[in-house]
Amino acid sequence: MSGSVETISFDLWDKDPEQFAERLGQSHKSTGFCGIKDHPINKELVNSCVAMFADFFAQSEELKMKYFDEDIGGARGYTPYKIETPKGGQHADLKEFWQMGRELPENHPYKKFMFDNVYVSEIPEFKDRIQKLFKAFDLFGKQLMQAIAIYLDLDQHYFNSAIDNGNSVLRAIHYPPVESEDPGERSGAHGDINLITLLVGGHKPGLQIFINNQWVPVYSERDTVLCNVGDMLERFTNNYLPSVKHRVTTGPTKITDSARYSIPFFLHPNPDWLIETLPSCIDAEHPDLYPESILTDDFLQQRLYEIKLL
Repeated sequence: MSGSVETISFDLWDKDPEQFAERLGQSHKSTGFCGIKDHPINKELVNSCVAMFADFFAQSEELKMKYFDEDIGGARGYTPYKIETPKGGQHADLKEFWQMGRELPENHPYKKFMFDNVYVSEIPEFKDRIQKLFKAFDLFGKQLMQAIAIYLDLDQHYFNSAIDNGNSVLRAIHYPPVESEDPGERSGAHGDINLITLLVGGHKPGLQIFINNQWVPVYSERDTVLCNVGDMLERFTNNYLPSVKHRVTTGPTKITDSARYSIPFFLHPNPDWLIETLPSCIDAEHPDLYPESILTDDFLQQRLYEIKLL
C-alpha cells in the first residue's frame, strides 16, 4: 500500500489479539487508516455486488429515480449525481450512490431512528446479495471494534452493547467518467461521521488522505479492506484516534474516462448511545475538547444537515 498506511493480516487477530490491536491502533493513530488483508468478507460476494451495482447504475435515469426519495436525505435507496456536498464544501460530489441500513422488526425501539430499506425489483438477486454483504460488514466491524477497545485499554467487549443495533449504513458508490472540468471532486475532502468505516473496491487510483499538511495517495490491493476512524470515534477518544480528511480525486486534469466503484460500510453506534469523552484520553496535556456529551442520533442529524443531505 502506498503512502504511510500499514496493511496487516486479519489472521493475526486469531493468533495474537493484543498484537493485532496494537498494530491496528498504531496505524489509526498515525494516519487514521489501516489496510486489512485476509479478512472474512467473501471476495465472490463483493465482486458480485460490485457487478450488480454496475448494472444498476447503468440503467436509465427514469428507472433509477424510482428509488430516489428526496425527503429522506439519501438514507435509503438511490441518490442521484451531484447531490451530496462535503462539510464546508462549495461543490457537490461527482458521484451517485445507493444506501441501505439495518433491518429491524416493526416493534423494535430503534425503528423510529431508521428508515425502511428499499430494493431494486428489476434485479432479482438484489435484496439477497446486499443483505448478505451488510451482515458480513457488520460482523467484521464488530470484531475490529473489539480490537480498538483493546488498544484503548478497555475491556475487549466494551463496545458490544453500544453497537449491537447501530444505525450503520452500507453505501455503493458509482463515480462516472468525468468528461469536463466540472468543479468539485469525485468525493470532496471530508471526515466520516461514524465510528469506523470499512471500504472495499477502493483499489483504483484516486483515494487520498491529508497527513503532514499534504495529500498522500493511498492505493490498496483488490482484496484489502481499508478501515478508517470516523468523527464519532475521534470525539470519543478526545482526538487520540484522528478522523483524517480524505477525498477521491480524478487527478490534476479532473478529466477521466474511467468509472470507479466502491462500497464503504459506515459503522454507527446505537442511536441512543451517549458520546462522552473517554476519561483515559484526558490529562493535563490533553484537556477535554468535548466537555458536552451528545447522543449519537443528534450528532448524526447535525452532520447530515452540514453535508446537505437534510
